Amino acid sequence: MSAHCQLTGRKPGFGHAISHSHRRTKRRFDPNIQHKRYWLPSEGRHVRLTLSAKGIRTVDTIGIEAAVARIRARGERV
Repeated sequence: MSAHCQLTGRKPGFGHAISHSHRRTKRRFDPNIQHKRYWLPSEGRHVRLTLSAKGIRTVDTIGIEAAVARIRARGERV
């Protein structure tokens, strides 16, 4: 599974690691991805989401029902 957030869509960024001598090597900037389990009252079950730290704060703000609706609108299975 790739490191991406189901809610915000954040994915790894790519760039260069630059050494003291300014040699550049490719590197990857991963988002802060967490696996979080939420209770979904409308369906009477838990859902396990892969979210970034910002995605977790978004769920705290808008609620789990609205967050799951957004994820499903993007076509992802929950």
